[in-house]
Amino acid sequence: MIDRPSAPLALHLDSAALKANWQWLAKASGPARCGGAIKANGYGLGAVEVLRHLAAAGCRDFFVATWGEAAELLPHLGEASLGVLHGVREEDMALAVGAKALPVLNSPQQIARWKGANGGPCHVMLDTGMNRLGLDGHALDRTLLEGLPIETLLSHLACADEDHPLNATQLALFRQLVVGVPAKSLSLANSAGILLGPDYAFDLTRPGLALYGGIPRAEAAGHIAQVVRPHAQILQRRTVRSGESVGYGATFVATSQREAAVLNLGYADGYLRGFSGKGAALLDGQRLPVLGRVSMDLIAVDVTDAPHLGEGDWLELEFDLPTASAQSGLSQYELLTTIGRRYERRWI
Repeated sequence: MIDRPSAPLALHLDSAALKANWQWLAKASGPARCGGAIKANGYGLGAVEVLRHLAAAGCRDFFVATWGEAAELLPHLGEASLGVLHGVREEDMALAVGAKALPVLNSPQQIARWKGANGGPCHVMLDTGMNRLGLDGHALDRTLLEGLPIETLLSHLACADEDHPLNATQLALFRQLVVGVPAKSLSLANSAGILLGPDYAFDLTRPGLALYGGIPRAEAAGHIAQVVRPHAQILQRRTVRSGESVGYGATFVATSQREAAVLNLGYADGYLRGFSGKGAALLDGQRLPVLGRVSMDLIAVDVTDAPHLGEGDWLELEFDLPTASAQSGLSQYELLTTIGRRYERRWI
């Protein structure tokens, strides 16, 4: 068998930062349990490893989107719980009934399907104003919930990252709807919702973005640490003469002679074209700007002031999430979840 060659790009993933972020969010959640959203392959980091690190920190309540995601995690769940946010389709029932993971039932059809199969414990989502998934909170038929062994009654905030009047509206409706429903716990707040204050915490919070280094609201700045640091290897160093261009479209033209390092990284790896002419690599705190357009597999950065760098050397990409979001025009969520498969993920 031929050994697989090492990858020319790597994600350095800081397990201590991940755990510290969860611990800070847990403290900010007050007496409520603090869970973790690990859908979308752990926001691009690798769901199984994220589960292991957060469980080691003390997290016991996890959430994914689909049963395909759940199936990957069930062998590693241990004593933790796992909720599947998209509920159960007919196609999911063979796995879902009897599984340790619990569906978050979102519609009358899902509830009927679950009851008809004697599915057992479940979660239920109430829509309090987002008009996405969940039972319509403005026309809730409470008879639907009769006989359901509900572990957690949930809703989801639409505008928690802003000081928006809908936050208070959703909170008030959620409080009204849960009265008399025999659920073991209540849950409303995501990462940003935790920072709206203790009124939003209830029994269980469900952070996602902030676990991975995202800043959902200004209150988190200075408390949430960067978890993800992309690194790429230099494939070639070359001279760009005055008047010459770099990359597709000739969007960068050198006004003086420059030195460029071509890195094994591009939009196929989630380093998208929004970074063209705006992103940078880092060298001991020095920014090495991206020259020209990001292409599918390659970028060029200016290494004129780093004469020792050459083929085979590695550079870190600037990827502090708020900064990278401002550079690229992408949300912090998109930056994480579009991270490609070609990286070697290295937990440190």
